[in-house]
Amino acid sequence: MGDFNQSVILDAIRRSRTGLSRVELASATGLSAQTISNICRRLLDRDFIVAAGKEISGPGKPRTILKINPDGRYALGVHLDPTVMTFVMLDLTGAVVARSRHATPTSTEPEVIIASLVSAITDLVSESGVRRDRIGGVGIAAPGPIDRVRGTVVDPPHLVGWHQVALRDALAEGTGFPAILDKDVTAAAVAEMWAGGPSGLGSFVFFYLGTGIGAGLVVKDEVVRGSSDNAGEIGHIVTDPDGPPCFCGLRGCVIVTCMPRSLVIEADQRGVFGGVPIGLDTVSIDERFTELCAAAAAGDEAATDILDRSAVRLSKAVSVVANLLDLDRVVFGGPFWSRLSGHYKRSIPALLEELRVARSIHRISVVGTGVGEDVAAIGAACLVLDRALTPNPKSLLLA
Repeated sequence: MGDFNQSVILDAIRRSRTGLSRVELASATGLSAQTISNICRRLLDRDFIVAAGKEISGPGKPRTILKINPDGRYALGVHLDPTVMTFVMLDLTGAVVARSRHATPTSTEPEVIIASLVSAITDLVSESGVRRDRIGGVGIAAPGPIDRVRGTVVDPPHLVGWHQVALRDALAEGTGFPAILDKDVTAAAVAEMWAGGPSGLGSFVFFYLGTGIGAGLVVKDEVVRGSSDNAGEIGHIVTDPDGPPCFCGLRGCVIVTCMPRSLVIEADQRGVFGGVPIGLDTVSIDERFTELCAAAAAGDEAATDILDRSAVRLSKAVSVVANLLDLDRVVFGGPFWSRLSGHYKRSIPALLEELRVARSIHRISVVGTGVGEDVAAIGAACLVLDRALTPNPKSLLLA
């Protein structure tokens, strides 16, 4: 109960931009003055919060304003994408204080990639100058499916050979920090809630556009993870019944109509790359996708048509999720979003509005992430902060 109450107080202080006095904390949390005094004293001693001046409010002594201490603790975040690995360090307010990015090793052997992750984390900590005892842990955002209980990555489609890889424990052992594992799309949604501003409020879907495409779900400010923590798999929503065949037996699924690899293959077939042979590894796809988007921006008719059709198809997938959950907002982000944002922002809002069931009742906004391209890595670090700063009623259960 003491730990839960401490989280309640920390969360109340964190959510206040100007800080709170002990009297205001009592009003906001419903806890007794003695409980608040004891917990605040402990938090001050442990550097989680700081006294940030006095405030005069009516008769009596001035009240001491308490704020989160940015330097009180830090959190590390790692995003493993088949193309690029991103690393961030956040302070206790959620601000990024250090970051780095490295190409994912071309070898998909788990041992090779894990060694590269550990090395990059070690370098980031060293370069940041932050004391190790101030780092609360490392959050890991990985492509799904995952087994969050066991901390394993389970056969992700773009990491060949990753069958039940114990990524969480491997990074904990390699770095010496406690570790948390979550799906990359879920981590992205968490980041939007923590640091996205207005785009992270209420009910929304975060459409993650990377080497793969997935959806992070938030309903009434609560992350929806599903019974096995693998909610958000949208690859087999049919967006074009006459589209290419999918390995699942259907035609026109998201995975074969909207993903960067599919668009690059279509662009190659239509001569956008001038007949130059293309590779289908993740690095080559990334490079060719950049060429495709640049060609569309320059007015190439075939490239523009490919992106136009992908927007129509993706709008159908977005509408399925938006109608199912009755959302306020659709947020786009991920490593490929910046290259698509200009094109998609012009077309998807109107396309989506036509497909929405509740359009006569309320509008739905379509926005880009308020966090930036490192959203999944930032979300991974936010998982560490969330565990420390957000009250979890489940912690009160005795069994």
